[in-house]
Amino acid sequence: MEGTPTVVNDVMTRRVVALRTGAAFKDIVRTMQEWRVSALPVLDDGGRVVGIVSEADLLPKEEYSEADVGRYGQEGRKADAVTAGELMTAPAVAVTADATLARAARVMARRRVKRLPVVGADGTLQGIVSRSDLLKVFLRDDPDIAEDVRCEVAERLFGAHAEAIRIEVRDGVVTLTGRVHETALIPLAARLARAVAGVVDVHCALSGPPRHPDLDPDLPDPQRWAPA
Repeated sequence: MEGTPTVVNDVMTRRVVALRTGAAFKDIVRTMQEWRVSALPVLDDGGRVVGIVSEADLLPKEEYSEADVGRYGQEGRKADAVTAGELMTAPAVAVTADATLARAARVMARRRVKRLPVVGADGTLQGIVSRSDLLKVFLRDDPDIAEDVRCEVAERLFGAHAEAIRIEVRDGVVTLTGRVHETALIPLAARLARAVAGVVDVHCALSGPPRHPDLDPDLPDPQRWAPA
């Protein structure tokens, strides 16, 4: 359905504050406070994202004072750093605008970050996407979700027989009922419905055509498919 958020470009924030590598420590802290963010992308002179400075990168300055003679390693270097280029975590973890929302969510989960810079093919900053941006997809109206399930799942898999499928959506939970001839496609229908933007869960109660004992005495009654 046109307008359905499916990729990062659909939900990302385009107005983004960023730092140059030479940005001073106090300016970084001040910018974070003013914009109420916990991390900022760092750009080179060509506007390409080269790293990220987060609150975690700044804390060693407070944690390790000059009297801490035992500081060493990465934390010690961060404590001595005074510019964004010295403080940043590099290379930056980023996504492209055409990345799916699922991919962006996986990257955030695996790298344990709350937001990702969105970059073009040349690495230049295009926007930023946050966890809250990814969750916007679940604000879709139930009728819109139902329409997508009918078009992208029922009609795609079952063609002219799709009219026999009843699709109900309540609070993002999809329920599929009805009888279909192609019972082998029922598990696929459930998986595709789950992939529709905004779907929270899928209850699949589709079943095969009724058995006619007089015509098919040796065939078992088709079993209703249910996810394991």
